[in-house]
Parts: sequence; structure tokens; C-alpha cells
Amino acid sequence: MKHRLIAGLAAAAALLGLAACAAGGDRLATAARQPNVIIILADDLGYGDTSAYGGPVPTPNLEALAASGVKFTSGYAAAAVCAPSRAALMSGRSPTRYGFEFNPVGRDELTGLALTETTVAQLMKRAGYATAMVGKWHIGQAAGYHPLDRGFDSYFGLQGGATDYITRPADGDISAKVYGDAMTTRAAFPVYRGRQPVDEPRYLTEAFTEEARGFIRANRDRPFFLYLAYTAPHTPLQATSKYADRFPNITSPYKRAYAALVSSLDDGIGEVMAELRAQGLERDTVVIFLSDNGCAGYINGGCTNAPLEGAKATPWEGGIRVPFVISAPGRLPAGRVEGRAVSSLDILPTVVRMAGATPPPSAEGRDLAAALAGGRSSAIHPALFWRMGPNHAVREGRWKLLVVNRSAVQDDLSRILGSPVPDGVQATIGPLGQWVLLFDLQTDPGETRDVAARNPDVVKRLAGRFDQWDRGNVAPMFTSRRQVQTEIGGRGVQLFN
Repeated sequence: MKHRLIAGLAAAAALLGLAACAAGGDRLATAARQPNVIIILADDLGYGDTSAYGGPVPTPNLEALAASGVKFTSGYAAAAVCAPSRAALMSGRSPTRYGFEFNPVGRDELTGLALTETTVAQLMKRAGYATAMVGKWHIGQAAGYHPLDRGFDSYFGLQGGATDYITRPADGDISAKVYGDAMTTRAAFPVYRGRQPVDEPRYLTEAFTEEARGFIRANRDRPFFLYLAYTAPHTPLQATSKYADRFPNITSPYKRAYAALVSSLDDGIGEVMAELRAQGLERDTVVIFLSDNGCAGYINGGCTNAPLEGAKATPWEGGIRVPFVISAPGRLPAGRVEGRAVSSLDILPTVVRMAGATPPPSAEGRDLAAALAGGRSSAIHPALFWRMGPNHAVREGRWKLLVVNRSAVQDDLSRILGSPVPDGVQATIGPLGQWVLLFDLQTDPGETRDVAARNPDVVKRLAGRFDQWDRGNVAPMFTSRRQVQTEIGGRGVQLFN
């Protein structure tokens, strides 16, 4: 009850006239207590998939969340694939700082997010929060790397990269098979409660939502931190009839199943928000929504990153620019659309400071609450950086530098999940050298026009900035097992992820 008593005293102070106006009183009331924090992470959700970002799949609950807070149109994940992105979110540091550069791909049981890193859950727990993780972990299964070892009081979810949504198919359920689905089954990647595998019969997205709601109810009288990491809409592309029937006119089985997964994800957002309202906690809770990376290019056209180029596993915008929304009533403005670039690295310092604690000095992100309180004339980040072996990217204001290996051949990307290269093959500059590309994202967000030749000074400056940033990185702790060659924007490229 202490949690509510503090809020009540603050509200009473506002009524006594300590605030200059109603808005100021609201800020005073919320500032006097620790807010609850919920991070909702989607899995492989494309920038152009949701109606909240102009896409084809209706997502009214994500739209409502954006209307209640800040929608970032240049929100970035710190990596273009699942595991490094999640490591960055948990640590508030670029994954290349501690060697988590690539997806583990079969090495999950050996390592994970470096034990030298302090997680956001550990920081929130030290600040007095009840902490829970629901959903996909994917950053360590070895001893000491489990969510319960990294700051979470409770855990319900899967430790690997993907698993079946449906274990007891019914009439009307749909499944659009893609290569690699045979490896992402419930038998291979079970659902755990704590450290014990359980038989979970519910549709997986709904199971995660119900577990999250239960945690909210159980902790309504104390500050809580919830990391809700859905697997939707990652493969396997499976949906119950409840969601599939919403899209009877989509003829492609891949697009229909994917749309159904996105719709189930949006339902989950709505039910979590409804639970907060039912418990009287909506205005005492910070809710952050984003995706771990862009949607995958190997699911037969099921998703879209439009109008962006590229997809998951690429340093083009489609791989790293993601839907990104923060709702914090009384702490952040409502209905604001923010075009300045922000990063998933910003989440740790933002929520830790909102909790009244201090982020570690090594945290690389910015406090977005403080940044949004200032003017819009200056960038939140001087620059953002990504490294994937010899490939890398820099965004500085309107400019985006891409340096990627050239390739003269193309692999079958539909088989990417099932054909890893041998462990130990190093990611190096190829015999054909590298593309050095510069894009003006202000006029060309789709990265269709390379302007490097016309702006050599910008190329030189950004290359120098990357070299300086790269000095703080370390060698990868394991090699890339997905070294693929494909075509992006009419150019043959080699990717490492």
C-alpha cells in the first residue's frame, strides 16, 4: 500500500495549489513516486507492417498507445538481428562492446550476454522494483545467464530464438511453412516457468499476454518492471482461426499468417493496457513498445519494411529502423511525433532515471525524458553506429554511411535458417572489396540514391567517426554462422549476422 500512499500524498499536494496549473500538478503528482515500467518488444516486426506506421495491418491498440505518448519515426534497434539487439536493450550498451556481435546459432547453451554487463532488470530490482520477464530471452542458457540470474524475480517464456505458437491445432488454424520451421519447434525450444520446462497449451502470444496481466495484478501495490518480449510476428508463421479469420481476403498464405500474428500482438498490447486501467495504474506506468529489428526478407514476402530498403540482418534502414513508442502520462507529452533519431540503447538510462536511480557510467544511451523536455533543434544523438563484421553503418543527422562487402553471387535466402556456415569462419572483407555508400535520409529515407561521390567530405567525416567509435569495441566472442550473399538496392552484397 506504500506505493499508493505516496501517489495519494502527491496528488493531495497538487490540490493544495503547489502546482501552477493543472498540467503542472499532474507532473508533480507523477514525479513524486516511482513509475511502473513495461517494455513490450516485438520480434521481427517491420517498420511498414502496422497501421500505426502507415502499414496494411490494422493495429488500433498500438495507435492508441502512440496517441497517448511519443511516436518516434526514426527509432533504431542497436543491432539488426535478434540476440545482439536484445543484449543491447538489456545492457544499454552496443553489443559490439562486449563481443555479442552475431546471433549465437547453436551456441546458446555455451554463452550469452556477458556477465560483466549489468542489466536494466538488475538496476530496477536494486531500485526496489518487482521484476518479471515474460517471453523470448535468447541471450544465454548457460549457468549464470538465465533471466533469473540477471535481475528478474520471475520468468515465463522460451530461452531460444523461436518456437511453435500452436501445439494443439484446431480447425481454422493456419500455418505457412518456411524453410527452417522444423528446427523451431516446442520440442527444441520449450516454454519454461522459472527454470522448469512446462507443457503450455495456450496460443503462445495469448499465453504471454495472460502471464503479463497476472504479474500486473499481483504487483499492483508496489512498483514493478515488466519485460514482455513477444515472439510475434517471428516465424513459424502460425495463427489460430481467431486471428486468421480477420484477413479472409489476403490470398498469400505467408501474408495472411503474418498479418494474423501482428493482429494477435496488437491484441496483446490492448489487453495489457486494459489491465493497467482496471488496476488504476495507467497513469502510473511507463510503457515502451519497439521491435528488436526489421522484418525478415526470407518469409516469402509475408511482411514489409516499406518505405525502407533492406530487411532484418542488414544495416539498411529496413533492418534497423523499427516502430518505437513511449507512453508515460504526466512525464512525457501525449500525441507527439518525434523525428529525431533515438536508439534502443536509450531505454535503460531513461527508465532507470525515471525510477530515481542512476545508470552505470558505461551506459551509452540518452535519457529520453530529459531529451524530449528540451527543444527540438539539436540532435538527441550526435551519431549512431552499427558493426556486423567488416560491414558497418553510421547515422549522423540526415546522413547515413553504409560500408558493406561486395558480392557477385546470390544465396537462396529462403534457406538461411537451415544452412549455417561452419563455426570459426571469420567475417572479413571479401576479395571484391566493399561498397561505400552515402544516403541523405532527409530526402531519401528509402536509400535509393547513393550520393557518396558528390559528398566526399561527409564520407570522410563519418568514416572517421566510425573509426573512433570502433576503438571501443572488442572482437566477437563467436563467429557469424550466417554469412550470406544477396542483392539489395541492385547491388550484390555479403552480410554477416
